[in-house]
Amino acid sequence: QVQLVESGGGLVQAGGSLRLSCVASGRTFGSYAMGWFRQAPGKEREFVASIRWSGGNTYYADSVKGRFTISRDNAKNTVYLQMNSLKPEDTAVYYCAARGSYGSSPYPGEYDYWGRGTQVTVSS
Repeated sequence: QVQLVESGGGLVQAGGSLRLSCVASGRTFGSYAMGWFRQAPGKEREFVASIRWSGGNTYYADSVKGRFTISRDNAKNTVYLQMNSLKPEDTAVYYCAARGSYGSSPYPGEYDYWGRGTQVTVSS
């Protein structure tokens, strides 16, 4: 089992920045690919970014490419999402997820563990 706890969400003005953190406990964090997803009210959960277990490869949704950066620190069992140039359309609950595989994925169904989410609200 892997437990994931997100933090760092909040209210920010458009153009601002936030850094989300996700701390993992349980099985060896370094053997899991990690992803960030988000879900806005009335919408399906969507892929934001992912990173392989080694941290060497990262992937982004087109909507956040160039603005968001995913990273991980396996020594701290933590994955981060640095979000810059935030837009009102980035408003959502952001979830951290772990996949018991070397490779990451943009599909929520391929992740094994999920956190409870952290709210990000961007005002215009």
